[in-house]
Amino acid sequence: MSTLSRPRGRRLPAEVTGFVGRRHEVAEVKRLLSGAHVVTLTGAGGVGKTRLALRVAADVRRAFRNGVWLVELAALDKPELLVQTVAEALEIRDRSPRPPLKVLTDHLRDKQALMVLDNCEHLLQDCAVLAEKLVRAAPDLRVLVTSRQALGVDGEHTLTVPPLALPDSGLARPSTEALAQSDAVRLFAERAGAVLADFAVTDDNREAVEGICRRLDGLPLAIELAAVRLRALSVQQLLDRLDDRFRLLTSGSRAVLPRHQTLRALIDWSYALCTDQERALWERVSVFAGDLDLEAAETVCSGDGIASGEIVDLVIGLVDKSVLVREEYPSGVRYRLLETIRQYGRDRLRESGEEEDLRRRHRDWCQGLVARAEQEWFGPGQVRWFARLRGEHSNLRAALDFCLTARGEAERGLAVATAMRFYWIAAGFLHEGRCWLDPLLAADAAPTVSRARALCVNARLAVLQSDFAAAESMLEESRALAGRFDDAATLAQIMYVSGLSALVRQDLTRAATLLENAVDRHRELDDQVGVVNSLMYLATAHSFLGHSRRALTLFETCLGLCEARSEHWFRSYVLSVFAIEMWRQGDTARAIEMESESIRLKQPFNDRLGIALCVEVMAWIAAGKGDCECAAQLLGALRGIWRSVGGPLFGYLAEYHSQCEAVVRSALGVKRFDVALRKGAGLTFEGALACALREKASAGEQPEEADRPSPLTRRETEIAQLVAQGLSNKEIAASLVIAQRTAEGHIEHILSKLGFHSRAQVAVWVGERTRAPEEERPSEGDPGPAAPPAS
Repeated sequence: MSTLSRPRGRRLPAEVTGFVGRRHEVAEVKRLLSGAHVVTLTGAGGVGKTRLALRVAADVRRAFRNGVWLVELAALDKPELLVQTVAEALEIRDRSPRPPLKVLTDHLRDKQALMVLDNCEHLLQDCAVLAEKLVRAAPDLRVLVTSRQALGVDGEHTLTVPPLALPDSGLARPSTEALAQSDAVRLFAERAGAVLADFAVTDDNREAVEGICRRLDGLPLAIELAAVRLRALSVQQLLDRLDDRFRLLTSGSRAVLPRHQTLRALIDWSYALCTDQERALWERVSVFAGDLDLEAAETVCSGDGIASGEIVDLVIGLVDKSVLVREEYPSGVRYRLLETIRQYGRDRLRESGEEEDLRRRHRDWCQGLVARAEQEWFGPGQVRWFARLRGEHSNLRAALDFCLTARGEAERGLAVATAMRFYWIAAGFLHEGRCWLDPLLAADAAPTVSRARALCVNARLAVLQSDFAAAESMLEESRALAGRFDDAATLAQIMYVSGLSALVRQDLTRAATLLENAVDRHRELDDQVGVVNSLMYLATAHSFLGHSRRALTLFETCLGLCEARSEHWFRSYVLSVFAIEMWRQGDTARAIEMESESIRLKQPFNDRLGIALCVEVMAWIAAGKGDCECAAQLLGALRGIWRSVGGPLFGYLAEYHSQCEAVVRSALGVKRFDVALRKGAGLTFEGALACALREKASAGEQPEEADRPSPLTRRETEIAQLVAQGLSNKEIAASLVIAQRTAEGHIEHILSKLGFHSRAQVAVWVGERTRAPEEERPSEGDPGPAAPPAS
């Protein structure tokens, strides 16, 4: 008979270190336990599943009158001892000959208790059977499980435990105090304080601390192991040495299991739990940077013992074991390895001697991807291709890095970087494009067609950065090579880039001549992309030369070509400049409509520079209509926007900006102008955009959107309005007194319902539905480097 009749409920270990963050996860686990008999916390090794489970167990202790019990299974190797181990943890001392399971179920049958089964992954099937039998026998029993893989029992609810929150990299540089409040940084600071009593996050070490937390993916175990090294290293030295993290992070508490003493040993444990094929896939997936989709895994990782058709089941297995992290995106499901786990896989791959072969296969996959994107760029799939390349940006970098560092691969690298020509510009990565093309061109100076084309693309990027001397030098070499190989396509592109260069330098007559030639050459080649690209700048040149009739014809022709192909990017630029011509001719209503449509088309590309140009024109229009208050606010907002997206307007547009400012200042007077300017300067990018689009409504052309019923709930509408004001997720959560994760969930639903991909699109949507001005929040944007508008 059992000697235990009333569990005392004090069977949880004391917290010897502080518990950091996890407010959302703690609340969610409590919610799940209120309705589910079995709740399983899954996640990567070292992510903090056990700490989270113990914190929840401590918090809910009073809700279970018969106690909360921890059953530690990590050290248990024999499945047949599982029931006995649980009984021992519950302090059951039964000496009868009854089967242990019978004793356990009889004991728990009428108990209201919580049992924490910790570290079940290596005993998954046995734990699943036990948990199912226990909850069937004891209706008031709750079982909280930690495992790298779900048990898979009926009625089980799972929660994937993420790494600790990192500072939001998409926001402006936070204050040191704000940085120190992110969960990952708080954990590092607390653990560092245990090593160095006077440790604190300061202005001097903040960047290194943030770097350490990011390099360790916010993984609690990794952060804790790293902090211990501050006994011997400075924070900066620790950051510098994290490349060799598995050698460095070797000392953990001797009181815990040996595999928890080092990060390497911890991941060894996960690796040992995988099948041979899962291990092979883990190693092969490590060649991907960032994340990947199933198609990429099937293409790059199949072969040599893994059939393409087997990849999906192996991916599922690695997700179940918390090796791969599954993430939902608008484009579909993607997978990633935490950096520490990826590097472990890469080390294993290197040891196998297959690393170079896998990196070459990865490069080939990337090259095929960008080649298809370039071929289909001018068409209805353009936005989808842009999003795809944006999502694969880290992988494209990895492929280019391989071409740059591996012997004899530079020419292939030039092909990859050249095929990305539209992406570099549409994404605003002019500098990065050149940072790849320059060393690749230096690495292989062989006179080839690939080199001629790469030089031309690089020159185009240089022109858009106003680096005309470098562009001219590259165009000269490209022209010589293209002529040598009779490469008509590259010669046509050289003519176009030369015309673009003349346009940016305000040599309008020469620009018109060169671009006319470029249009003719591209037509001869039946290169519609080249025709459109040259036409839109030719029309611009004629517009600013005062050749309005010629410009109108060219703009209309260019728009017709774009619309026939359901294209977005070129069309958005044509509309934005065409609108200037319409405004100059006095057709304000059409100009406003064109700029608004241009903004809509630019949204999927997050083309802030292009959108800023549209807002600029809206300010001119507002001033011309006498709405000087609005114009002044937009001018104020544009001061920060131009700094953040790339500097001043093209020279041939700067004159209109100066005229607009002079008119508005005169109309308002110095004091009112300065007040409106400061108010505009306080707007976020989204706020300025919403303000500009209200100009559309004030022109008597109420958007159709305003008359449609909203698909959003009242709370979602409220959050959408806060997004339009420029509030961050954290600020929205604080404003509405809800969890940040809840706010994030609402925003995901908003984007999904509206079919949007960015917060700026939400701001536009709100602006089009709102007639009255809204309060705007001050911007915390940090101005960036200057660059002319790109196209």
